[in-house]
Amino acid sequence: MGASLSNTAENGTATGRTGLGDIPESCVACVFMYLTPPEICNLARLNRAFRGASSSDAVWESKLPSNYHHMLDLLPPWRYEGFSKKNIFALLSRPLSFDDDNKEVWLDRVSGRICMSISSKAMSITSSEDRRHWNWFATDESRFQIVAYCQQVWWFEVSGTVKFPFPPDVYTLTFRIHIGKFLKRLGRRVSNFEHTHGWDLGPVRYELSTSDGQCVVSECRLHDIEQDDAKGTIKRGCWIEYKVGEFIVSRSNPVTEVRFSMKQIDCTHSKGGLCLDSVSIIPSNLKRRRTG
Repeated sequence: MGASLSNTAENGTATGRTGLGDIPESCVACVFMYLTPPEICNLARLNRAFRGASSSDAVWESKLPSNYHHMLDLLPPWRYEGFSKKNIFALLSRPLSFDDDNKEVWLDRVSGRICMSISSKAMSITSSEDRRHWNWFATDESRFQIVAYCQQVWWFEVSGTVKFPFPPDVYTLTFRIHIGKFLKRLGRRVSNFEHTHGWDLGPVRYELSTSDGQCVVSECRLHDIEQDDAKGTIKRGCWIEYKVGEFIVSRSNPVTEVRFSMKQIDCTHSKGGLCLDSVSIIPSNLKRRRTG
């Protein structure tokens, strides 16, 4: 079927029949406005008109967020000088680091919507300077190649903030955490729960607020979120994406400041054995895809 479609696309005029190759490039470009970037790239292989339309600046301008130039500001001008809008989209769909490489922002390759990830290194962690309580270890399971490990604390508090001109959308903020520590032994991933304790004795409080007054507060026991509600299977030893809440951006100016925290400050008992990787901010109805 693919070969037949290709022949029709290229040879319609030569055989006296009307084919896809007879559609004006400007008309193809108008259709491409309603397609996703992967669909456009697939159709670009059909014929010359489709290939030309797939490189149209007007088409790719429609796929970029209205304030994409703020993302370009994170890069030196020589990185994108002379780029077409298609090449700019490709550039911005790869993670761009900022804030000492502790935060990343990128465009989703299908929808063109903005996503962000914030490393635990960019967060304020109570007692993180004391290696008896917290330490850091390198791992390829984190997009930032490093995670924070809480060994034992009485006062658990992690907080952070980010300022960015998010385009209008509804966003979800999540913490990426792991109960217990993990390592590789003889080429196999092994989880260690030696220091895991105290999380079942009281709830962790999550907070999310924005500069325009939105606020979300939720509580849960980390012991409970190890249980997969849908299937009843145990998630222990796996990374958990805990949804804190949603916030709405109605316009990208001024810059939106997002503040978030995770705390368990009941000092009647200690707690420990928890890995903290990052916080993610992505459009709420966007399917999570791996990037980078």
